[in-house]
Amino acid sequence: MKPIAILQHEPSQGPGYLLQVLREQGLPHTLLRSTEGESLPGRADEFAGLVLLGSNHSANDEHLPWVRAELALLRDAIDRGVPVLGHCFGAQLLARALGARVQRNARAQIGWNRLWTTPGAGRALFDGAARPWTFNWHYEGFEIPRGAQRLLFGRHSLNKGFAAGPHLGLQCHLEITPESLRAWCAEGRHELAHPDETVQCEAELLRDLGARCALLHQGARAVYRHWLEGLERPLSLPVQGTVSPPDSRCLILQQSRAYL
Repeated sequence: MKPIAILQHEPSQGPGYLLQVLREQGLPHTLLRSTEGESLPGRADEFAGLVLLGSNHSANDEHLPWVRAELALLRDAIDRGVPVLGHCFGAQLLARALGARVQRNARAQIGWNRLWTTPGAGRALFDGAARPWTFNWHYEGFEIPRGAQRLLFGRHSLNKGFAAGPHLGLQCHLEITPESLRAWCAEGRHELAHPDETVQCEAELLRDLGARCALLHQGARAVYRHWLEGLERPLSLPVQGTVSPPDSRCLILQQSRAYL
């Protein structure tokens, strides 16, 4: 099997729980850091799939060479049918590669909350969960690309997730771990100085951290399993605490084919 490429943009924003899932399955993967000057391959089909992580930069920062390079790689992946999974900034860049706009939200969203899954594909992606537990830290959001399907929505942001064929864009972080969130808080403490309705304080972010991450990872495991099943070699990832409907992947793919 070809490796899965993970594009990391910040030292503190690593693949976290996703890396644990890949290691459990013995799946080959490689970490690419274009922000540090590493060259990206010219063809996306050198990989089984592409994963894009978060960033402190904007997906609209095309003056940055690495943003332009990643956009080009994403467009090649879309053309060649190489599945893409975007987290937060990665989802925004995927939306741009699909022709949608990314723009500043009215309010920052930092903290824990429950989102809503859309009936059908969204619900199936999270193995039937209607209100999955998620973590957010973002200032911008994406439009749903033309032909794509909304999967998630929230109280303060309608567009929190979409599927476009084999590609998933998630305006949230499913990959965080207790260790990474503590690092994020230390690094971004100035962003938490004035908590309000959509920005939680550091104490709230770190409250019951182990239990909250465990709930987050239940949903993450379901999402990652479905996405991995779309790679060139079908995989079976064990489910913890829930049983996936036997036709859930078919439902997602059937309802996403309008894009293809």
